[in-house]
Amino acid sequence: MGNERELLKGNTPTLILAVLHEAPMHGYAIAQAIERRSGDILKFKYGTLYPALYSLENAGLIAGEWEHLESERPRKTYSITDAGRAELASRTTAWSQFALAVNNIIGGVSREQTA
Repeated sequence: MGNERELLKGNTPTLILAVLHEAPMHGYAIAQAIERRSGDILKFKYGTLYPALYSLENAGLIAGEWEHLESERPRKTYSITDAGRAELASRTTAWSQFALAVNNIIGGVSREQTA
């Protein structure tokens, strides 16, 4: 699929919030979860993932905390905030409406036919 990169751009924050809604994770684990849940279709590069994480953190939608594990180098683990949960709910509603509209157009179903 060649267009997934363009689709991914505007939806990266939503995907990150959705994954963090399940459990706190560090950046690499977030990327792996998105890749796994998308059936290996959506793949993040560091240049895409980390700027999105920083932006979400600066907006107060996620919170990062450094972990210092004994046998590993320090890593930052992110968790979703209450504001992030509210934003995810809003984005999920908007996505559902958008996806329905696009599917209706692609599938040839007009709004009048569904009413």
